[in-house]
Amino acid sequence: MRRYFLSSHILYYTSTTPEEGAGRPLTAAICNGVCHFDFAPSAWYPRARMFAPAAHPPRWSSQILYLPSDQTPGRTLLLRAAILILLFCAVLALLWVDRDGLRDQADGEISFVDVVYFSVITITTVGYGDIVPVTSRARLIDALVITPIRIFVWLLFLGTAYQLIIRQYVEGYRMAMLQTRLDRHIIVCGYGHTGSAAVKELLAKGVAASQIVVIEEHEERVRLATSAGLTALCGDAAQEAMLTRVALDKAKAVIVAAGRDDTNVLIVLTARHMNPTVRILASAKQEENVKLLRQGGANAVISPATVGGYALAAAVDQEHLTEYLLDLLTAGGRINLIERPIEPGEVGKRASDLAPDLVVRVYREGRIVSLAELQGGLTLKAGDRLILLKSVQDPATTT
Repeated sequence: MRRYFLSSHILYYTSTTPEEGAGRPLTAAICNGVCHFDFAPSAWYPRARMFAPAAHPPRWSSQILYLPSDQTPGRTLLLRAAILILLFCAVLALLWVDRDGLRDQADGEISFVDVVYFSVITITTVGYGDIVPVTSRARLIDALVITPIRIFVWLLFLGTAYQLIIRQYVEGYRMAMLQTRLDRHIIVCGYGHTGSAAVKELLAKGVAASQIVVIEEHEERVRLATSAGLTALCGDAAQEAMLTRVALDKAKAVIVAAGRDDTNVLIVLTARHMNPTVRILASAKQEENVKLLRQGGANAVISPATVGGYALAAAVDQEHLTEYLLDLLTAGGRINLIERPIEPGEVGKRASDLAPDLVVRVYREGRIVSLAELQGGLTLKAGDRLILLKSVQDPATTT
């Protein structure tokens, strides 16, 4: 059983097993400021149950921006210290075996302490010159074996300094610059099949890659998003801190396609609480969960499985209908279905006056103007929103 509690506008969940409830519809109830969601078998009807607030909601684990490190700083330091000690021991053993090729300028004898001393000043590139290699073999060992170790040690030092100290300031600066740059951008929560397809279509429609920010939990998908020229953060999109980092307060829209309906509900609730006016578009795997996502604050909910089923059914007896529908919805088609507000110069005109564009629907004051009214010569008014078919000129016909 997986339970969700919404208290003080923050949604928490508990689960007995991570697999329990996967792909099942959600049922919801709100009581005394607490929202409870239950997974139920598909055959059940939605049921509401009352629960008290969770006394100790579970803590969310914080994520590092971009590509988080797999290890904590303490473990990283211990690992690198162990590598340094191992390399030092290797150099010490090598120089001790070949100590006859070294000369001490002070007394002419090489003791174990002298070898330890020479190992340290050689690796750290200090080189006082009081102990020097004099034989050809000792010089070759220093040039071909110890010098690469010396370079690797310095790279190890620099890498540790960057990872533990410098990178924090660099990431902070990059995040500050990102938040300053973002305005009227689109946040995509989830870069799986649905999320990546949505991003691909947005780019095809002319949306700049710099205006799209992806939040994804899996690093492999984060790399795919960055390879496509997008800004991507690795973390949980249901966390307020993560949505704050991507400037949700200035966003134009949020596309929620995390791949699970329960996760999508969490993200929608959190995003709607943080920004009551942003447009939220959510994906639902189960049709039963569409109403819950709408109640949670989503402006539009799309069920890819349901829409795909409709298209398959339509293609049974209608050979070209599915192809035409895809042509309408994609930017690369020969005809586009678009929605836009009426322009000042179009007020008072009839729908037929907008040719070659074909007006197929008009939204006016919260209602739909019927097709019969449009064909009867109804004039357009200020505030109308038009849905129309716009022909895309074939480049081959222009040559």
